[in-house]
Amino acid sequence: MSRAPFRIDFYEDPNGSQPVRDWLRGDLTSAERRTVGAAMWAILQHQGIGVCGSEFGRQLGDGLFEFRLREPPLLARLFCHAHRNQVILVLGAYNKGRDPSPRRQQREIALARARLREWQARQRR
Repeated sequence: MSRAPFRIDFYEDPNGSQPVRDWLRGDLTSAERRTVGAAMWAILQHQGIGVCGSEFGRQLGDGLFEFRLREPPLLARLFCHAHRNQVILVLGAYNKGRDPSPRRQQREIALARARLREWQARQRR
């Protein structure tokens, strides 16, 4: 197997919690976890921010992009930031299939943006 050109990092808050890992372990079934993991490896790690030029992603602005996975009933949304030498930081995620409301989507994007700002502030110190 070829080595993926992008490395995936998970956002860690100042208390050491990794919300996306918690989501993967706590909110998804084992089959959904395998689907998300396989998609992250096969698509996100290989294409990185290039997913934004495909059905799998879109730019959200200010350094944030969305990785989309459609395997109904799983409609995973992962909010990411590309930085340094081909590193993808996963800041937030949820299953839009369970809550398709636009309000939920906007809340999740706002949370990912807040995490990105907080993470960037820590990087500057």
